[in-house]
Formats: sequence, structure tokens, C-alpha cells
Amino acid sequence: MAKEFNTAVTCDPKKHYMVDTTNKMKVFESLIEKQKYFTISRARQFGKSTSLKWILRNLSDRYLVIPASFELYSENSWLDDNSFCKYFCDKIIEACANNEGVIKYWKSAKRTSKIDFDILSQKITKFCKTCGKKVVITIDEVDKASNNEVFVRFLGMLRNMYIVRDNMEDDSYTFWSVVLASVYDVRNLKVKMRPEQEHQLNSPWNVATEYELDMTFNPQEISTMLAQYENDYLIGFDIKEISEEIYKYTSGYPVLVSSVCKIIDERLGKDWTKDGVLNAVKAIVATKTNLSESMTGNLDKYLDLKALIRAVLMENYTVAFDPNNKTIDFANMFSIIKRNVENKVEIHNLIFQQILLNYFISENDIKIFTNDNIFSNYLTKNGDLNMPLIINRFQDLVRHSRSRLIKVDENDDSQKSFLEREGRFMFICFLKPIINGTGFYYSEPETDDGSRMDLVITYNHKEYIIELKIWHGTEYEISGREQLSEYLTKRNMTEGYLVTFSFLKEKTVQEKPEWIEYDGKRIYEAIV
Repeated sequence: MAKEFNTAVTCDPKKHYMVDTTNKMKVFESLIEKQKYFTISRARQFGKSTSLKWILRNLSDRYLVIPASFELYSENSWLDDNSFCKYFCDKIIEACANNEGVIKYWKSAKRTSKIDFDILSQKITKFCKTCGKKVVITIDEVDKASNNEVFVRFLGMLRNMYIVRDNMEDDSYTFWSVVLASVYDVRNLKVKMRPEQEHQLNSPWNVATEYELDMTFNPQEISTMLAQYENDYLIGFDIKEISEEIYKYTSGYPVLVSSVCKIIDERLGKDWTKDGVLNAVKAIVATKTNLSESMTGNLDKYLDLKALIRAVLMENYTVAFDPNNKTIDFANMFSIIKRNVENKVEIHNLIFQQILLNYFISENDIKIFTNDNIFSNYLTKNGDLNMPLIINRFQDLVRHSRSRLIKVDENDDSQKSFLEREGRFMFICFLKPIINGTGFYYSEPETDDGSRMDLVITYNHKEYIIELKIWHGTEYEISGREQLSEYLTKRNMTEGYLVTFSFLKEKTVQEKPEWIEYDGKRIYEAIV
């Protein structure tokens, strides 16, 4: 049976093309060897279940690995400690279907008329002392049970047994290692379960070991998967170049990496080129997936999270990455954001950025642009974007529609600042239907003070760099030219666009956009 790229279920190296994650998995192996209890807490479709499967597949020769999952947990499953304990016995029996000794022991335990956590802990101790192997238990989909107080007490029991084991120096007193997999960090379980004033206290899992492990795939790791594929099909594509291009759009988010590859292989005629990668990325953005639905659903559920993402993405705020800030911690837990090299908050990847831009645009029913809906008017004869015309038309529409767009007092400094930020948002709203389905766009913040950002547009095999800047006077306009010129040089381009937002009622600045020559670059300038 031919292998395929997998985006749906746990990956199997016999069936699926997989990134070589041996070095990452060695971190988990080392933790288990050291008898640690820990959590694999990552966002959806980030390789948690595949990691647990690796532990089962590769460590079962040394340990009795018992894989349990609460994926099919029902809200009515655990009405009390007794019902949970019997459910847990069933999970061990189910996971060890080929081990008659384990099945016999836990069936006998289940027949106890009423089991509480004291009795269960005794059963666990006897089992660990007599089964002949060190016992490792992995529990997947912990989130499904995380709002159940009985389950939280179960974690408390495991914690207490762990502490007793260490105090008694008796390795067989309880499970050798316990590994939980969840989206929510188990330290945050009480965020979901208890009132606001209680939820930060007395974690039921404070024995979990902290560790550092980046589970995203870097370009070199992506290339290990593509090399497997190339060995099978002998297409002759540039593995290094395509791995870097996939990473450019996904930042190594595991399911996005696999999704790009799957679309190229199955829907784009095995077009392993940069264009093929871009077309796969556009297909992902245009499709409603479990991942995109979960991400936007979390924004709808957590309004502080939504405000943070909008500020960073749409308003170009610079936010320090402080993991002690609850909102930033949540955004990072969901992998909507990441910490960049300057210790600032950044949207995790360009695909998420596009999805979130579309999400915020769809929420704001801006109707000023519907009169001019023949978007082909903005293309040249060669099918390229006529960017000067787009900028001119946008400037005209904003100037003639400003009073209908946002009704605020322009003499109020705070409201003027709001207008300037909204100007950027309006430009993206205006641009989206013109390039929708054909182009791709993303923003790159370039300054700490939030005074400017670069919008990078890919359309018809060409890139367009538009610097969006806030008007602070002529000297800032000149600095904007310098910054754009430097950015164009970095991207080996000679032509760019500088759009400056100024909602001042009285200003003596250029009325019409114009081309200028600056430092060997052609820059089209407009003040809106």
C-alpha cells in the first residue's frame, strides 16, 4: 500500500510520510527513564497523539506502556468516584487486550462492589509491584475530561502517590511515569472548572516536570519527510527549496506542513514548486477546517484573546511576550501566537495570519467599497495588479466616505489615533476582494513603536511591498522612504509603495499620489 500525507489521525510510519522526529522523541524517552510525570500540552493537531503512539511503539520493550484516552468520554460517565474508578479499570483492560494477566487483574479489581480513590490507589500499588515491568501510563484527550471534578481528584490521587513514592524511595509504589496529552495545560484545569477567584490555586498536577521542546518542524526536519516522498516518486524537485518554502508559510506547524504536502500530492498534480506551495496555502486558507474553526471559535469565546490578536494583527501594536499574562499564555497555548526573536508577540504563521485577517474583515460589514465591484479593472493587461490604481482608488474612496466610515471627533487625539489604525484595516478590507482566491497577502511589522508595517502581496508570480505608515510629519515621511528602500533591498526588489495615513483636517501635504526615485528605488507615495 502506497504511503500518503496524513492530516486526520495519528500518524503511522508504515502508512504515512512523516517528519523524522527521533531527536524530539528522545526528550520524552529521557523524561520517562527519569520516572517523570509530565504533560504534552500543545495546540490542536500538533502531534500530541502521534507522540504518545511513538512512546507505545518504541518503549514497550522496556516498560508496560498502557495507552488510555478520554476521546469518547461522556459527560454522564462519572457521577462519582466509584463510576470513574470502574471506568479507569475498563480503560486499562481495553488498552491491554493482548495481556491476559493485566486483564485478569483489573477485571477482578472492577468487581469490587464500590471503589473509591483510596482503594484504587491500593490496586495500582499492588499491580505495579507484581506485574513484572515498570508501568508507564499515557492518557490522551485529557481536555475532554478536564471540567469534571472527579477527574481532577483522580489527578490529585496520582500526585499524592508520586509524592509518597519519592518519600518512601519505593519505585514500584505507583506508576513509573504518567504522561498526559491535552490542549489546555493541566495547570489551567481550574480555569475551566471553578469561579474566577479560585481558579489559580492548588493545581492537581503540580508534580509535572517542566521541559523545553519545540514541536514545530524546522526546514531540515520537513526535508526528511519530502526525501521519503521523493525516493518513492523520483520527481526531481528541490527538496531544500520546497522545505524552506513550506516553512515560510507554516512556521513548521505540524498539521499545516502535512496539509500543504497532501494538497500538492493529491490535488495539484504533484506540483512541487514554489507556485505549488503557494496554491496549496491558498487552498488551506479558503477551506473551513477543524483547526481554523477551533481558532476563530476561541476568539469568539475569549474576548480578551480576540482583542489581543486584533491589536497585534490589525492595529500593528507591539506587545511584549509575557507568559505570566493570562491572555498571552492562552494565545500561546492555542498556538495562535509565538514568541519572536525580539521577545514580542507574533502571529504563529502566515496561514493563520491570512485566516485571521479574513475573520476580522468578515466581522466588519464595511459597505463603502461595494459600488466598485469589477475587480478586473485593477489588473494590467498582463494580469498583474495595477497597484497605483488600487492606491488611488482607495484614497478617493476614503476621502469621500470618511464621515460615513467612522464617526468620531477628529480633534480628539485618542480618536485620531483610532482613525489611523482603522485606516490600515480599511486598506486590507479594500484589497482583499481584489486579490481574493488568486493572491496571498500578509503583514510584517517592522518597528517597535508600531508606526509602520509592511504588507507583502503575492499575485500572478509577482510580489508587491506596501509600507503602511502613520503620518507624523515630513521627517517621518523621509524615514519611511529609507526604511522601505532597505526592505526592498533585502528582498532584491526595486519598486515599492508607501501609503501614509493622516486624518488631520488641515495638512499641507501632497494631494495626489506620485512616483519618486529614492536611493535607486522607485517608490509610489500616497497620503490617505
